Order: sequence, then structure tokens, then C-alpha cells
Amino acid sequence: MSDHIAFDIGASSGRLVAARMTQGRLELQEIYRFANGFTDHNGHDFWNLEYLFQEILKGLQLAKEAGINECTLGIDTWAVDYVLLDGEGNRINEVYAYRDSRTKGAPERLHQLISRENVYAKTGIQELDFNTLYQLFVHDQEELSQAEQILMVPDYLYFRLSGRYMNEVTNASTMQLLNAAERDFDEDLLTIVNVRRGQFAKLTEPGEVLGELLPELVQKYMLPRCRLIVVPTHDTASAVIGVPADAERGWAYLSSGTWSLLGVERKEPLTRLDAMKANYTNEWGAYGTYRFLKNIMGLWMIQEVRKELDSKYTFAELAAIAEGVPAFRSLVPCNAGRFLNPGSMIEEIQSCCRESGQPVPESSGEIARCIFDSLALTYRDALQELKNLTGEQVEVLYIVGGGSNNKLLSQLTADLLKIEIQAGPSEATALGNIAVQMISIGQLKDLSEARSLIARSFPTKVYLPNPLEERDKVLSLWQELKTKFKKL
Repeated sequence: MSDHIAFDIGASSGRLVAARMTQGRLELQEIYRFANGFTDHNGHDFWNLEYLFQEILKGLQLAKEAGINECTLGIDTWAVDYVLLDGEGNRINEVYAYRDSRTKGAPERLHQLISRENVYAKTGIQELDFNTLYQLFVHDQEELSQAEQILMVPDYLYFRLSGRYMNEVTNASTMQLLNAAERDFDEDLLTIVNVRRGQFAKLTEPGEVLGELLPELVQKYMLPRCRLIVVPTHDTASAVIGVPADAERGWAYLSSGTWSLLGVERKEPLTRLDAMKANYTNEWGAYGTYRFLKNIMGLWMIQEVRKELDSKYTFAELAAIAEGVPAFRSLVPCNAGRFLNPGSMIEEIQSCCRESGQPVPESSGEIARCIFDSLALTYRDALQELKNLTGEQVEVLYIVGGGSNNKLLSQLTADLLKIEIQAGPSEATALGNIAVQMISIGQLKDLSEARSLIARSFPTKVYLPNPLEERDKVLSLWQELKTKFKKL
């Protein structure tokens, strides 16, 4: 098959991207884009999965109208959120969004039953309040007992298209329930959250052919014939496949979107105590790899600010306005829980600055500048930790995803980290999704050939570090503020 379709669905939007090889290069075409987001119902935040499924069908109809009659198809989404199904394959309830407040305090309660050190030694997954482990721990026990299947969000969407159950490994690993040594669900952790191994499907590796699109869907909605291929369903896992890395140089990646994920690709997990204390994670990747990375709050903060400003500015305009504002005037701890889902991101940023004795950002440009400066400093801390933990030399940092288009943030990162930045492609997630499809059907030989194709097809923008005036003073201020932030 010469046509390949990636459904890349994030927390704020989703899209259907089609790809085809033309004269030795990969060409992408965005056929359909749709909004996404969780909604509040009775004080809790839920995703609308039926809406997402209908948007997938609509996208496939548009693909056929665009001339795609048969193709391969892969789906990636965000991580950690799950779907409970009864014996008939019907959802038992709507799907909680990971930013829902129900898991507040859950880690502390769960770790009275098993230590943090034990959980990390088993799973290698960092502690985040919204990990599936903690979500299941606080889930209604009656609902859990009724569930015949527990699927992650992309697994469920594949099920609706194919009729087949699976738990794809890159997303399943984010549940904090998989034992890295045994490569399966950990029985001790399953017992603690009161679920059974039989409620989960077979662990499935990226590249497996799941089968054809259900004939009844093809006929009812007049869809193209699609061969469903299991891709890295965690969007970060697909994005890392899409990094156009030069294997001859030491490299790290920064997948920059709603979240910023900074890490390296490894063949073995790193589950030492110092890695746990630094809150690094070992998420499973495609082809036997591990993504040793740190989660950073990311562009969620500027997305929320833009929403509060009634989308008056584009993201590019906010970055341009921020560039005209004095640098490092106000800074915030991006990864603090207060920024996970505040009622007002602007007010939360202002309160944090006020409480820590800093100038309070008032204008749109000052608030945006505060976010970008704080993110770049957080990236610097994370990269230094990463190098200390792994002992690896990093010569170049690849920034992929939508954040790679932010020139101000990319240059700030180069300056503060004193490292070469290669920014792009912005569509790394869709490209990684598609690359696995192409490897699966033999159109590409392996991951190395896929990355070479991506590098050839989508040149990166290079940012070299410039001398940063008063850099030492800025870093000293940042250290002082981090001490203050811990006390807030």
C-alpha cells in the first residue's frame, strides 16, 4: 500500500495526516483536524470518546473523498487514561481525564501499602498523581469489578475499528503497572489496586498488524479499506521514532507540545534510586527501546493563557510579544502541581510570583515571557540531571512537535543549555506513527532507515548557543527562587 494514515490525537486537538513516498521523500498532507478537550460533569473531568470515534470516521470519509481508497492506518493519543468495558464491549462509564482532581493525595495513601522505592524498582515509572496506578486506586470499586476489559484510550479506538482487544506496550507502560524485568503486569501492584491480569488484554508490540477495518464500518460510512497497524500509541513514543537523529552524534530529544518530554533513547531501563529521586521515567518504546525522560509541564501553560485571552493572539504572536519584554524578570516552577489544572493560569502565575517576592507579570507579553523563560531554565535543569544520571554525552538536542516552531523558546534553550538545537519536524508524532506502519509492511527496512528518510524529507532549523548576558546572574537567581518555591 502506498498511502498511510496517522490519527494523532492530543489533549487539545486531533488530526488525520496522510503520507506517501514521492521521489525518495516522504510527503505529508493534513486532511482533517478537529478539536478535543475534557469537560466537567458533576465536578469531575471526562473525555468524550464517542465524539473522538465519530471524528475518526469523519476523517476517513474525507480521506476517501481525497482519493485514498486503501491504506494502512495507525492511532496515537495521550497516555495514562483508560476505558472500562463490560462483557459486551460497551463502556461502563465515561472516561476520566488525567487532570481530574480525584487523584489528589492518592500516591500518599497508596504508598502506605507499598513503598515508592519498591514501585519504582518494579516499573521504572516516575510518580505523577495522575498515573493509571493512582487513578485505579481511587476508582469506584463496583465499576472496577464490573469491567471485563481495561483498555487505554488508543487501544479502545483500535477496538472500535477492528473488534480486537489489545494493550499496546508504549502506552501500557505509562500505567505504572508493568514490571520492567518480567515484561508483563506486576501482580503485587494489580492486587493493591484491586484489578486482575485477566481484565487486561495481550500486551502488543508496535508493528503488529491488527487486521482490516471492520467491513460494516466500511460499508455504512463509505470508508477506504484500511489495514490497521499497531503503532506506538503513546504520542511521545511515536514522536521519538520521528526524531531525525544522527546516530553518529550523542543526542537527546525534547518532545514539545502540551507536555515537554526531555530524554534519551536507551536499550535498558535505569531504575536506580537517584533516577527515582530525580523523578525520571522509563517508558517503553518501540523496537525494544526505553524512553528515559522527564515530564515537564510544557506548553499547556501558554495554551491556557491563550484560552483565557479568548484566543486573541496566535501562539506565534504571543512569542513575538514576549520577545519584546525584558528577560528573566519573573519565573515560576513549571512542574508545580498548582499549574496542573488551575481555575486561572494567569492568576496562578501571578500569585506564584507575588508569593516568591518577584515582579508580578501583568501584560500578555510579560506572562508569556515568564512561561518561556521558566521552561527554558527547567529544560536546563533536566538536561543536566539527565547527563549526570546516564553518563552520556549530549552534543545536540532535537526539539520536535509543535513547540519546535517557537523560535524564542528554541533560542533561549540553546543559550541556557549551551548546546546545539535542531528544531523540527513539528509533525514528528505523525511521522513516527507512519514510519512504524511503513516498517511493518516492509516499505522501510528498520528504524535507522526511517529516521534517515525523515531527516531527508523534513530539514531541521539549527539554533546555536549565543552568549547570554548575565547568564551566571540568571542561574544564581533561579537557584534562589527554587528554594523559595519549595516553601510555597
